[in-house]
Amino acid sequence: MSDNQLLTVKNLHVNVEDKEILHGVDLSIGTGETHVLMGPNGTGKSTLGYALMGNPRYTVTEGEIWFKGQNITEEAVDFRAKSGMFLSFQNPLEVPGVTLSSFIRSALEQKTGKRIRLWDFKKELEKTMELLQMDPSYAERDLNVGFSGGEKKKAEILQLLMLKPSLAILDETDSGLDVDAVRTVSAGIEAYQKTCDGSLLIITHSTKILESLSVDYTHVMVEGKMIKTGDASLVDEINREGFGRYENEKTE
Repeated sequence: MSDNQLLTVKNLHVNVEDKEILHGVDLSIGTGETHVLMGPNGTGKSTLGYALMGNPRYTVTEGEIWFKGQNITEEAVDFRAKSGMFLSFQNPLEVPGVTLSSFIRSALEQKTGKRIRLWDFKKELEKTMELLQMDPSYAERDLNVGFSGGEKKKAEILQLLMLKPSLAILDETDSGLDVDAVRTVSAGIEAYQKTCDGSLLIITHSTKILESLSVDYTHVMVEGKMIKTGDASLVDEINREGFGRYENEKTE
């Protein structure tokens, strides 16, 4: 791999239980690049995100995942997280008994291996919550418990901005959000692009969240295979023509 290559996926086959969902996926993401993964519902986009993060429900039967020059195909979720990978969930889980603030602080300490001064942490957290237009009281509420759909997604982006991962995988972060919430979440992702020098893999079937973002590559997945890769203009093409032509290409 080149020095600029952050993530390389080679011929990845993934099963969920006994069914193969991904059929030989190849993907390369360089440092600081933003990639968009689009495709019809149920085509395997989220499966790729979970497999990259090491979710044990998703079994890699063939192929390799390389991250920062290391083969992580067999590594556990916590190893990947500490190495700088982050996955924003489509449906964030509720965690009773653990506040949003303590969850993020604990994750930061595990990632860095150092104790974090509470005062410095709270100042940074308040500043980031203000950017995302989040009520400061949410910091001391149990993680996602009683949060609206929009607040759950903002909490995910809050974690992204606080943890500053090398690679962020955002799975349908814009699903279920109203127009104002999409703008706010998009602003948070844009801030990550500008301040963290990290790479993004944005999994989506909508394009509203992409309007203010700089996109380097766009990929189309159909039935567990990458059908086409292009630049940001491919997003406009999909907006005009939909996914039908790519589904037809898959069957030809």
